[in-house]
Amino acid sequence: MWALSGPLFQFSDTWQLVINTTTTIITFLMVFLIQNSQNRDSCALHTKIDELIDVVKNADKDFIGIEHMPLEKLQKLKETIEEHAAHKERSGEH
Repeated sequence: MWALSGPLFQFSDTWQLVINTTTTIITFLMVFLIQNSQNRDSCALHTKIDELIDVVKNADKDFIGIEHMPLEKLQKLKETIEEHAAHKERSGEH
C-alpha cells in the first residue's frame, strides 16, 4: 500500500507525514500487543509454578509469589540458592 500510494501522491511531504505517522501508530500498537501477550504468559507461568510449589511435599512455600519481591532481595535469594546448590554438588548430595 505504501509503495503503491507513493507515486499516486507524487511522494509529497504530506504523503510522507501520513505514512510516517501511520507506521508509528501501528508500531506502537504492535509493541503494546506484544507486551500484553508477554505479561499474560508470564502471569500464567508464575501461577503454574506457584501451584507446583504448593503441591510438592517438601517445597519451601515462601517461594510462592516471589516475583513481587524487591529486586535486591530477589538477587540475594538467588545467590543464596546458587551457593546452596554448589555446596550440595561439591558434597555429592542430590
